[in-house]
Amino acid sequence: MKKVIYLICIMVLLAACISHKGISEGKAKDLVATQKIIDSQYDNKKVFKTLYIRASTKYKDSGQSFSFSSDIRIEKDQRILVSVRFLGMTMAKGLITPGEVKYYQKSGNKYFEGDYTTLSNWLGTELDFQKVQNLLVGKSFDDLRKNNFKNSIEDKFYKLEQIDRNGTITSFYFEANNFLIKRQQVVQPAQNRRLLVSYPSHQSYSEAILPMKILIDAFQDNEKTTISLDYNQVTFDEYLSFPYNVPDGYERIFIDNTF
Repeated sequence: MKKVIYLICIMVLLAACISHKGISEGKAKDLVATQKIIDSQYDNKKVFKTLYIRASTKYKDSGQSFSFSSDIRIEKDQRILVSVRFLGMTMAKGLITPGEVKYYQKSGNKYFEGDYTTLSNWLGTELDFQKVQNLLVGKSFDDLRKNNFKNSIEDKFYKLEQIDRNGTITSFYFEANNFLIKRQQVVQPAQNRRLLVSYPSHQSYSEAILPMKILIDAFQDNEKTTISLDYNQVTFDEYLSFPYNVPDGYERIFIDNTF
């Protein structure tokens, strides 16, 4: 699971804002139909072509903690470029598209180029472009319209939960006013690991409702790793460049894809 978190750091994290307002959230009191929760969640549209995010990011595990800034550029459904900076210097960059993943890091002068199958096997969890994009904009990892869920109320949120044939438990939690997703969790009991993504607050823009803070907690055996992102600056539909070039002299990482 640590490799998942490091990859998120590299790839996902690997001007005045457009007029926005805070979101009034509600507490779940009475059960409502599963289909209403799903339909209402997808009514919160994300209508934009490009999205620029500047975030303050913190990382903490059992042995270390540090802070850095993340510059995130999204061309919706096409590509995401993430630059990780520390003291104004670019320390890592990641460029992902629906078919390819690339990143490099100055620590160790390493770079990677490959597809999602390779990375999913290496990380031990399914990964694709849509899941990364959804995490950043506050949407569910999975397409909720394609699955069957158990419906309940937990911690005053509407909760949808499913268990797949491998025993993986996926849960989604929604507030009651706009059915915004507040938490999403993946538990793999056989591997003794859990990934929890929380969205404490949201802002409403004319183009979309976005999270203003994302908390990522990963648990593996008795270890916990936490990443927090605070969105400091957001702009929509401006021209964005996506510069990505691996510096000379870097060593390519090859990942064994045979397991």
